[in-house]
Amino acid sequence: MTNHRNVRLFDPATIHKPTGYTHIAEVNSGRMVFISGQVALDVNGNIVGVGDLRAQAVQVFENLKAALESVGADFSSVVKFTYYIVEKNALPIVREVRNQYINVDLPPASTAVYVSELARADFLLEIEAIAVIP
Repeated sequence: MTNHRNVRLFDPATIHKPTGYTHIAEVNSGRMVFISGQVALDVNGNIVGVGDLRAQAVQVFENLKAALESVGADFSSVVKFTYYIVEKNALPIVREVRNQYINVDLPPASTAVYVSELARADFLLEIEAIAVIP
């Protein structure tokens, strides 16, 4: 399956069927955009949702949305997410929020890493993205 003609998202039959992500994003052409890890800071640099993973996840995805829009893209252009999560077992909440932004039938390739802390003690989540614009 693909989200653009220049990108093929798929799962080889020789690898287990993933839940909530795709194993491979093959880029055949287009402009690649790398978005730095986004955290729960609003436009003024204030932290959103201290101690509230769901609120932080919403702010992170809103920041990703703004970054994508700034280059003429949207979430359908994302081929890879990398999640850095402080709270153990928090991935279901992050995915629930993420699913409000992406095509859940064709999710991007993803990596989730649990970490002991992020750049600031109040950050519970950081997400990087790679997008391809046709």
